[in-house]
Amino acid sequence: MMGPVDKAPFLRSGALMRSPGRVPPPPAESSRQCASAAASCLTDSRRGSYNPCLFPLPRSPSPIWKDTMNAHPVPLPAPGRPLLTLRDVSKRYGEKVAVRSVNLSIPRGSIYGFLGPNGAGKTTTIRAIMNIILPDSGEILFGDAPLDGSLRDRIGYLPEERGLYRKMKCRDQLAYLAELKSVPHAEALRRADHWLERMGLAEYSHKKIDTLSKGMQQKIQFAATFISEPDLVILDEVFTGLDPLNIELLREMILEQKEKGVTIIFSTHMLAEAEKVCDSICLIEGGELIVDGTMEEVRRDFPLKAVRVAYEDEMAPPDDLPGVLRREFKEGVWHLILAEGSDPQVLLPLLMAAGQVSLFSANRPSVGDIFLEAVARHRGEVRS
Repeated sequence: MMGPVDKAPFLRSGALMRSPGRVPPPPAESSRQCASAAASCLTDSRRGSYNPCLFPLPRSPSPIWKDTMNAHPVPLPAPGRPLLTLRDVSKRYGEKVAVRSVNLSIPRGSIYGFLGPNGAGKTTTIRAIMNIILPDSGEILFGDAPLDGSLRDRIGYLPEERGLYRKMKCRDQLAYLAELKSVPHAEALRRADHWLERMGLAEYSHKKIDTLSKGMQQKIQFAATFISEPDLVILDEVFTGLDPLNIELLREMILEQKEKGVTIIFSTHMLAEAEKVCDSICLIEGGELIVDGTMEEVRRDFPLKAVRVAYEDEMAPPDDLPGVLRREFKEGVWHLILAEGSDPQVLLPLLMAAGQVSLFSANRPSVGDIFLEAVARHRGEVRS
């Protein structure tokens, strides 16, 4: 029998991270060793010494897990009812308040956009949801039950910092990660084959991870996040570094998972992508929740009106148009953002007087417009 594992691997929801001097146990390791490693990771993570993710429970748990095992699985709420609830969650690091009294209710089967500037508190909130850190106050519920270690197998996480076993073969990697989430071996292999085929990577099944391009590795990690068929998935900057074709592929898969009832938290800086896939969005700024609601609710709270304008000779619209807060040139079209109460139809004759108008349309504000306006309001800034 092999000796005890004295250095725990970093396990990141389907992506296993290695640190210098820490060698993850191979699939042949005993469940007792896996339990020891996972327990060590959990203990360290609560002190905040590093950022691991979910630590799957071994199939034959050792006594160390008895305090977190739940003999009665938490039932899923009805579709549309809250699957994840945060109540007055706060976290402070010394004098710095990272998150202040955040309240969220994320419906089952929805895609929930999680937005905010860098340093706003998104990562801290995600780590609290993942049970990587413990909030100073407040509570987090999965359905009606407190979110604790007994629910790890039901949550998938794709972190912004990627990581896989680089010397493992793709099929073995996916199957191993599925087994760590309590999927039986034969079923894990079947799912691995399915996801490799779905990702267009079947021909790389027996290739080692480090022979793949970064984009291919990203797709493997995406598959690893969903292979255990979790109820809740957190995707952090999932499209970073992907080309448009692969972004479209992963977007389709995210929507497919939603149709299957998976609840997805979609954390991103790609606001246009959030607008395409999200049912609801929230915006965190300075550790506080400043926007939260369905897309329709949020747009009602930010009744900006955007006018799209283009001229035949590609000229710019006049500078002194009444009620225009700002103008932006994007993809060959001018976007004019209007002040609240402005009438887009008043602009049409003024625009036509300046030149031959080839395009004129009034649109609701985009997620990007709402993001900029909400942050400016919270900071007490006046946008021009």
